[in-house]
Amino acid sequence: MSVDMQALGQRAKAAALALRQVNTGGKNKALRVIADAIDANSGPILEANAVDMDDGRAAGLTAALLDRLNLAKRLPGVTADVRRVAELPDPVGEEFDVRTLPNGLSARKRRVPIGVLGVIYESRPNVTVDVATLALKTGNAVILRGGSETLRSNIALVDTIRAALESAELRSDAVQLIRDTDRRYVGELLRLDNYVDMIIPRGGSRLHTFCREHSTIPVITGGIGICHLYVDETANLEAAVNVIQNAKVQRPSVCNALDTLLVQASIAESFVPRVVERLSQDGVQFRVDEHAGRILGDMENVQPAAAGDWDIEWLDLILGIHVVPGLDVALAHIHEHGTSHSDGILTTDTDAMQRFVDEIDSAAVYVNASTRFTDGGQLGLGAEIAVSTQKLHARGPMGLQELTTYKWIIVGDNHVRP
Repeated sequence: MSVDMQALGQRAKAAALALRQVNTGGKNKALRVIADAIDANSGPILEANAVDMDDGRAAGLTAALLDRLNLAKRLPGVTADVRRVAELPDPVGEEFDVRTLPNGLSARKRRVPIGVLGVIYESRPNVTVDVATLALKTGNAVILRGGSETLRSNIALVDTIRAALESAELRSDAVQLIRDTDRRYVGELLRLDNYVDMIIPRGGSRLHTFCREHSTIPVITGGIGICHLYVDETANLEAAVNVIQNAKVQRPSVCNALDTLLVQASIAESFVPRVVERLSQDGVQFRVDEHAGRILGDMENVQPAAAGDWDIEWLDLILGIHVVPGLDVALAHIHEHGTSHSDGILTTDTDAMQRFVDEIDSAAVYVNASTRFTDGGQLGLGAEIAVSTQKLHARGPMGLQELTTYKWIIVGDNHVRP
């Protein structure tokens, strides 16, 4: 199937201009119609997803990728998120930094949509709905390019969304899908700067690197990074085991799952075996440094860590364990191998808490909590379009406000500059 990317961009641009004229009530009505339509069409959507799952298994997709692909248990949650976003405040039109200048000019900033978003993602069909929902709420049109492994699921979802938009009397071209998985269309989308205002890749490091190197459009990158938890000697160790288990096991295939556990040496002898015993029940495999290895001895699911293991985002039931003398070495380790996504400390020492928060410059920094909370829904955004690990425009989970920009509005009384 040949795709006319110029035509796709033109339609998206026209839809974005039309969306600017739709008020909050109209956007919220459309979102509720979309949620109802997905519920009503859940049968065909799940049938399409089941075919994608079968093809994925036959193609040898990893358990992590299959977990991301599977909609069977997630679809009710997906539509619940759509309805939740409809209830959230609309940031578009908000005015802030209002001031009257000494010369009498009135100046203020107003939040406005970014325009057209190009979103490139892998494996997760729920992203199709999340992105469409957040884009529509903020008055943005979107061009979607999902992975080949989820094409049938994405087609079923986008067709449902577009039909719902038409029934809500909005332009269906506000949500478009590139329905050909030929990779050349990714390159064409990255150069569609006459129509697309921002590119958001969601996938592995190779995808992010490719987008940064080939795009003529600003790119928001993120969703990649080594997540750490450091446990010091003052931590509530019983509670710490629960936090570590949640961070690693609850959903190991996602970007906010724990990758490396750092343990202060003074508690390692007793604490490391407790962690391994607890997480082994969940099927976790361990990559450990020499100190932890001496403590654990010869265990089937414990292997010595290779040098590169501290730089692997596992996305699986694998956990690195590194014993450190104290906070200084823990901070140095995270600075060398992390400080991008989510890092945390488990402690009751207020000085250690403050130093960790001050010195770790990750998108999300935790004190006595699981890294699994780096999520737009969990942090009150309703849903998220991505997790940004860069420092310009947006950082961390990106919700509604992060899909807007602003313009200056200056009102005078026939002012002229002297």
